[in-house]
Amino acid sequence: MLTKEELPECPVATTVQLIGNKWKLLILRNLIYNGAQRFTDFPKTIPGISKKVLTDNLRALESDGLVEREVFAEVPPRVVYSLSDLGKTLKPILDAMFDWGTDYKNRL
Repeated sequence: MLTKEELPECPVATTVQLIGNKWKLLILRNLIYNGAQRFTDFPKTIPGISKKVLTDNLRALESDGLVEREVFAEVPPRVVYSLSDLGKTLKPILDAMFDWGTDYKNRL
């Protein structure tokens, strides 16, 4: 997790740095609207994402405190990802993006 000093001064830039790539937004969308998910659930609703990219982005979101990872001691091991309390605060941002995207498409 970055320290306060390592984050951009601008709050918008901070938000973009934390969630501003295509894959992170789609991962967060899944967790916000579908709830907790296993690793294998993500590629079903995020076409084109590779396992490496998914792993890297989940680790980054976890490191930034937005996603929690729970490992179950089973064979084979089961891993479930969910939003942290901080991650849940992103819902209004994703809702606004959803509404704006819907409005934009309706205007075309």
